[in-house]
Amino acid sequence: SYQDFIHKTGPVAAPVYKAVRENCRGGPVDVASISAYLYSQGKSDNLKLEKFPSIIPCSVIHPDTNSCLAHNAKASSTTFRKTFPLYFSLTFVPFVVLHLQKFMKTPSRTCWLAVKDAVQSTSFLAAFVGIFQGVICMHRKIASKDHKLVYWVAGALSALSVLLVKKSRRSELALYVLPRATESLWYISVNRHLLPDVKNAEVALFCACMGGIMYYLEYEPDSIAPFLKGLIRRFLSSRISNPGSSFDRTASYTYLQTLDAMKKPKAEDNPELDTSAPKQYSLESIQGL
Repeated sequence: SYQDFIHKTGPVAAPVYKAVRENCRGGPVDVASISAYLYSQGKSDNLKLEKFPSIIPCSVIHPDTNSCLAHNAKASSTTFRKTFPLYFSLTFVPFVVLHLQKFMKTPSRTCWLAVKDAVQSTSFLAAFVGIFQGVICMHRKIASKDHKLVYWVAGALSALSVLLVKKSRRSELALYVLPRATESLWYISVNRHLLPDVKNAEVALFCACMGGIMYYLEYEPDSIAPFLKGLIRRFLSSRISNPGSSFDRTASYTYLQTLDAMKKPKAEDNPELDTSAPKQYSLESIQGL
C-alpha cells in the first residue's frame, strides 16, 4: 500500500512513525518497540522514555546523528538515490516506445532528455521529503508539545516543491496523487465507520475512472495530456480512434479486397462495360461537316 511505500522510502523508521502517530492521537507509546529500535542503533543510553510523552524528540526520530541539518540532507539524498531509477524508467521507456524512430536517429539526445526529466522529477520528491522533515525538526526545537496541525503545515509547505516540476507535468502529477489521496480518505472513512466496507470497490472505481478517461479521449481529446493521449491511443484505442487503420483489416476484409481486385481485370477486358469515361467525338469525322 501507499503507507508501506512511505515506510520504505521515508527517513523515519516504522516504530518511530507509529510512536509519533499514537502520541498525536493521545494514546500510549510502545516503549518496548522504541527501546528495541534505539538499541539496534546503539543509542539507548541516557534516554528517558515515557508511555505518554508530550513530544517525541529528535534524538528518537534520527538517533544516528545529533544534527537535524545533516539528517535532512541525508534524507533528501537517500530519497533521490532510491527514486531516481524509478523515475528514469518512467521517462526513458515512453521515449523509446512512443518515439522509436527518433530514438534510433538520435539515441544520445533521447537519453539526455530522459535523464534531465528524471532528475527534475526526483528532485521534486527529494525536496518534498527534506522540507517535511525540516519542519518537523524545527517544531521540536521551539515547542515542547506535539500537535496534528504541525504535520498539516509541514505537508502544505512540502507541496511547494511541485514548483520544481515542469508546468506540463504538474497536471499528470496531480492525477497520480489524487487516487492515493482518495484511497487514504476511503480507508480512514471505513475505519471510522463513516462509509461501508464495500468488497472490490476499487475495481468499480477503476472501471469508472477508465470510462471517464476514454470518454474525454474520444470527445474532448484536448483536455488530456499529449503523453497520456498518445499512450492510450497506441495501446488501447487504436481500433476505435482509427477505424480505417491496418489493425482493422481482418481476414474478411482481405478476402473482399481480393475479390474486388479479381473483378477489375474483367471489366478492363470488356470495353463496352466501361462507362466511367465519357466518349469524345471529333467534328472532322462526321460527314457533311
